[in-house]
Amino acid sequence: MRISIEVTMTYRFPEPNTVFFAIEAADYDGQTIEQQRMMLGEATVDRIAGDSGVGQRIWARVPGNDMELYYTATIDVTRPAIPLVGLEAMPLHRLPAEVVPYLRPSRYCQSDKFIAFVNKRFGHLQGGAKIAAMRDWIEAELSYVPGSSDADTNVLETFAGRQGVCRDYAHLFCTMARAAQIPARAVAAYGADVVPPDFHAVAEVWLGDAWHLVDPTGMCQADGLAVVAVGRDAYDIAFMESQAPAELITQIVNVARV
Repeated sequence: MRISIEVTMTYRFPEPNTVFFAIEAADYDGQTIEQQRMMLGEATVDRIAGDSGVGQRIWARVPGNDMELYYTATIDVTRPAIPLVGLEAMPLHRLPAEVVPYLRPSRYCQSDKFIAFVNKRFGHLQGGAKIAAMRDWIEAELSYVPGSSDADTNVLETFAGRQGVCRDYAHLFCTMARAAQIPARAVAAYGADVVPPDFHAVAEVWLGDAWHLVDPTGMCQADGLAVVAVGRDAYDIAFMESQAPAELITQIVNVARV
């Protein structure tokens, strides 16, 4: 599947500012960057490697009060949508070193608080069948309600309120997987089937000696996602972090099949 991406953002700051972005699609397994272009006006740009070596992050030093960003890309997604059921969970002692950190609780994913629930609700299942059941449970139990959460909402609040947006779904999914001793990490991505169109948060789980993309909202499949960044939770994959207060002027994200 080929995906076209177009992002337009305009923000205003009270002073010259340094901004951190996770915007560009990654050079990542299962996807090829056919073309991409980033324009940041007068900003000075420096790039660093993303978490776990996935993609690149951008430091943008904005010299004035206004920032205009324009990003366009065409991504060829070649990864198949592999059924989770049937995939095996790897024994803990065989997990690669770079995967182990994604077993642990994090700022927004307090997985240690969910061990009893996960054991009671999903303890009869194993590996990919357990992960698939968790994903189905989250999609069925939560309501997707834009504006129902904010940057401070954690997984305990999402679980109690039974509503949220994509980041909340991803947090709950990662939390449950980690509580079951299966590594899971948050993923920033673009998806052509996201409604309303926006930056999207999904997850990856480590099964069968590989990472597998999962969208707990049910909007996208692995073969229709362009990965941008990965991390422990939304704190690590935020599309933008600003050192100064940021006033949103315009933000438009369009993703479509080509």
